[in-house]
Amino acid sequence: MSPQSRLCFATTAALLLASASVVRAADTPAAGAAPVLGDLWEVTSQMSMEEMPMAMPVQKLKICSPKAWKRPPAPTNEQQKCTNSDFAIDGPKATWKVICENPPMTGEGEITRGGPDAYTGAIKFTGDQGALTIKLDGRRVSDCNNPQP
Repeated sequence: MSPQSRLCFATTAALLLASASVVRAADTPAAGAAPVLGDLWEVTSQMSMEEMPMAMPVQKLKICSPKAWKRPPAPTNEQQKCTNSDFAIDGPKATWKVICENPPMTGEGEITRGGPDAYTGAIKFTGDQGALTIKLDGRRVSDCNNPQP
């Protein structure tokens, strides 16, 4: 794979991470409506590629997720057209699959809860441009209103 192809793939993956920061951490409910409480997570992520010797910079974002997880605690990206599926929880471990169209890549995510207020995990992607891993560390910082569905 050429250095230009690796850079394009890494840039697109970085956009995937950066766009995840556009979340509704504390939306205001409609007048008179009771807020739905969720958990506000501060998530630290870092992407690395097998073909690139140095990792991308660490990114931090806040995500308001439901108290009971029914999907991965991260937003999907409309630009990359990624879809999560097969989400499952077994004890402290959550797993899921990801398929992205732009660029085409597939991945698997895994998060292990370290109690009610912390988790660690990773999403591992493969595609025509190579393999990349996004390491995740999350810590619950507070309650939040109106978690993302």
